[in-house]
Amino acid sequence: MGQAIVRAIAAHKDFLLAGLWVRDPERAASLNLPRDVLISSDIDAVAAVADVVIDFSLPAAISDVLAAVTRHGKPVVCGVSGLTDAQRSEMDAAARTVAVVYDRNMSLGVAVLEIIVRQASAALGDEFAAEVHETHHIHKLDSPSGTALKLGEAIAAARGTAAEDIHYEVERRGDVPGDHSVVLSSATERLTLAHSVTTRDVFADGALRAARWIVSRQPGRYSMHDVLNLGS
Repeated sequence: MGQAIVRAIAAHKDFLLAGLWVRDPERAASLNLPRDVLISSDIDAVAAVADVVIDFSLPAAISDVLAAVTRHGKPVVCGVSGLTDAQRSEMDAAARTVAVVYDRNMSLGVAVLEIIVRQASAALGDEFAAEVHETHHIHKLDSPSGTALKLGEAIAAARGTAAEDIHYEVERRGDVPGDHSVVLSSATERLTLAHSVTTRDVFADGALRAARWIVSRQPGRYSMHDVLNLGS
């Protein structure tokens, strides 16, 4: 995702890449970035030069990122999935000091899909069986994906039931960026709501839209629903 975000920033005239947080600065030299871009393994150094921090790292790094943006008072856009309850609590704590956009999927289409799923589930009720299907590349670590869980939670919230009652179908194959569908079915009909990603660049584009939106926001925790003014 890091390279996708770098490409997206370069394609938007109202963005400028200030710094890149990497494990090995020497390996990052192959990216051929401008000389004035800070490439560092020090998250504090990168946060200090940024107006907005975008984080698509790993759950293991989230505590360091949140601590750095809090110390430097910088808003953050986070698209890391697979966070624990404790890590989400850390994010809530950081959001009391800085603005945080967190979503398990930065795609604009998925944000809209979640609203539609919620409305359809509420309208059809629990007489319709609910399934969430997802397919990702073979390197995807979390299963079901964060997006699948997000859609399952939307169904459960609309019906007033437990998310654990939702059935998930998971497939890992090839280099699929991400396909998700929600199937609501009764004995007489079947409704399928689906979203497919053709390139991971969609997540970078969504992250930049969130970054553009959050830069002037007050501290708080936000989602892509807020960015797109979709409501809850």
